[in-house]
Amino acid sequence: MVHLFDILGPVMVGPSSSHTAGACRLGQMARAILGGTPTQARVELHGSFAATGEGHGTHRAIVGGLLGLAPDDLRLRDAYALADEAGMDYTFERVDLGEDAHPNTAVFKLEGGGEDVEVRGASVGGGRIQVTEIDGFAVDLGGDHHTLVLVADDRPGTIARVTSLFAEHDVNVATMRVDRTGRRKHALMTIETDEAVPELAAEAIRAEPWLHVLRRVERIAD
Repeated sequence: MVHLFDILGPVMVGPSSSHTAGACRLGQMARAILGGTPTQARVELHGSFAATGEGHGTHRAIVGGLLGLAPDDLRLRDAYALADEAGMDYTFERVDLGEDAHPNTAVFKLEGGGEDVEVRGASVGGGRIQVTEIDGFAVDLGGDHHTLVLVADDRPGTIARVTSLFAEHDVNVATMRVDRTGRRKHALMTIETDEAVPELAAEAIRAEPWLHVLRRVERIAD
């Protein structure tokens, strides 16, 4: 089925849905994964993002997204000044990630609030995005669901504990993916939900001895 949004594209500030709206949403998503506005942001741009992004407003859109601005926010035009006011230090670098990488790929290396995270994603057309890596773990996130990202010990019972807490708080799971570094080592759970995960459920998960990192990523799609 073809949706009207797919034909008309997103409401946005800028000339290109891929290079501006998608770039802004990538910044929003990376910010959400970090848990707030970064104090330090190093952004690596690949392919078309690197070659033509500056002329299409990609850099400014990414900075705006990292500040939490939406693609249709008129303040995107002032993103650089707003970043200075917020004390966010940012740099851009052109990189070659190889032929297999999507041409509109960005890698975010962010620091802030005592946390650091590396996020890789691409603008895949029409303002849509796909986040493919978080801290080296493979993921598949588009920002259209509330998401919980967990790094935990790979041990029996962790998935059952998380899903039972969701059931207690009436949270419905849309998708779940589990990747691990090796048997009985570390596992990454990315869980997309229809509802935002309540803080009480998140706190209960944080109290588990097998947990290393918990990130709550709020839905950013319109």
